[in-house]
Amino acid sequence: MSKGAPMGKGIKAKPKDLKGTMKRLLGYMKASRWLILLVAVVAIVGTLFQVLSPKILGNATTLIFAGVNAKTGIDFTKLAMILLTVALLYIGKAVADFVQQWLMTVVSQNTTKTMRNELKAKINELPSEYFDKHSNGNLMSIAINDMDNIATMLQQSLTQLLSSIILVIGVIWLMLTISWKLTLVAALIIPFSLLVMKLLTPKAQENVKKYLQVQGHLNGQIEEAYNGHTVIKSFNYEERSAQQFHAFNQKMYEAGWKSKFFGGSMMPAMIFLKNVVYVVICTVGAVEVAAGAILIGNLQAFLQYSSQFSQPVSQLSQIWSGILSIVASAERVFEVLDEEERNVYEQTFPNTPEDSAKVRFDHVQFGYGEELLMNDFSLAVAPQETIAIVGHTGAGKTTLVHLLQRFYDISGGSIKIDGIDSRNLSHQQLHQKIGMVLQETWLFSGTIYDNIKYGKPDATKEEVYAAAKAAFVDDFVRKLPDGYDTILNEETNNISQGQRQLITIARAFLANPEILILDEATSNVDTRTEMLIQKAMKQLLVGRTSFVVAHRLSTIYDADKIVVMDHGDVVESGNHQELLEADGVYSDIYNSQFLAEAA
Repeated sequence: MSKGAPMGKGIKAKPKDLKGTMKRLLGYMKASRWLILLVAVVAIVGTLFQVLSPKILGNATTLIFAGVNAKTGIDFTKLAMILLTVALLYIGKAVADFVQQWLMTVVSQNTTKTMRNELKAKINELPSEYFDKHSNGNLMSIAINDMDNIATMLQQSLTQLLSSIILVIGVIWLMLTISWKLTLVAALIIPFSLLVMKLLTPKAQENVKKYLQVQGHLNGQIEEAYNGHTVIKSFNYEERSAQQFHAFNQKMYEAGWKSKFFGGSMMPAMIFLKNVVYVVICTVGAVEVAAGAILIGNLQAFLQYSSQFSQPVSQLSQIWSGILSIVASAERVFEVLDEEERNVYEQTFPNTPEDSAKVRFDHVQFGYGEELLMNDFSLAVAPQETIAIVGHTGAGKTTLVHLLQRFYDISGGSIKIDGIDSRNLSHQQLHQKIGMVLQETWLFSGTIYDNIKYGKPDATKEEVYAAAKAAFVDDFVRKLPDGYDTILNEETNNISQGQRQLITIARAFLANPEILILDEATSNVDTRTEMLIQKAMKQLLVGRTSFVVAHRLSTIYDADKIVVMDHGDVVESGNHQELLEADGVYSDIYNSQFLAEAA
């Protein structure tokens, strides 16, 4: 591999068929292999109880029939012992079934717990490009719906599969001890069952997969509509939003009923075959009894065995439908797990320890696609220097700070912090150096105190309160009924937008990073709150290297250096007065804002 070439971690071939997917899924069950072995043992014991019952019960019928024919009377003591034995076998079978279900529940939940942990870890390692192309609703559907489906179907289908295989083997063995002719008749159900499955399985599999895919899209549409309900109402988009929902819902309905129809049609077809074979067995068996080739009790036992034999064969369609559902969900999970992770570089890039710049962009090239947005971007930022980044929309301001944090990897050049190439640092090491306040605030459901402490989990109460005071959060929080214990709801709409932004700023200050990024941090606040933030920044940005991205030029007049970007490149740089006198792009932006405010 060439120097510095990225290497994806943990990349595996995507499952392309049922066999490959099931093999990979079974690999997650290795940790529970001893429990699965115990399940198999319990299943064998339970099946042994089940298959012995008809033969012993048939002895009771033969005993009664013989006593009546011989006119010697029925031996009720022997009959009672036979019936007691059968009752104990039935109880043993019930206990075995309970233990088997309990063990398989543990196995299925352990398996999906491992998969869910791996999926969560994988999502944390995915690059930003992945989330640009996939909806949150679909990812949530994979993490919740598909995982639950795998757990449920593993428990049901694998339990049935194990029991059915053991039952069929045991029943065939005992049927052969009674009559090989009747056994051949009973086996007629097998080729016809396989034919039914071959005809219906492809359609069922296709529609199960389509159903899960549409379910993910529907979840995404619902989430977007819920989060953007204010915008939807503002633009009278309710009807079109409802039409989009109905379109996805209709596709989900069509795929759903087809998958259930083709999958569910297998069972009635199997039951029909079972009944036909049962009639044939009764006819042939009656002839055999009349000829004295079979005892009547054995015929009764064989009829029960034929039902037991046809039951797992009939359930095979249900088991197969469950396996197809498992595979469809597993493929969706594996598609995420197989996505290429954030680049890990095999070789170290050149460092320049003697570099006096805190941050240096050196001939950086970058593009979201094939076309480059930045062709040859260079910028040196001194320690404790405040750099303001301005420019028209699409100039590359936000892209610049995203590259600094390695949300995206550069195509050429280098970005160095203290002379160390950022690609030589792990993402954890890099983000410990950088704090960021986004234009869109993000607060989780919890107390205000916990949201601030998120910036430094081991912070003391005094540190949290100090950061809150410095960011002017303390003043409005103490006026709330519950103070710092105020619970923020899911939408955090129980406090104002400006207050939410101040909390995120307090969080960043508590983290005390070496480099601080404010990406349009004041764009969503009122003038008074903006003044508070500016006042706080003067004391809190002391000793830090900071990048301030802003549309409001009033927030960056005091910056050490103002960098003006256009089409991904630096076109001007200097302080506020110098750039105004240059009468260039910055002057144009300033004058347009001044005229707009004056108007």
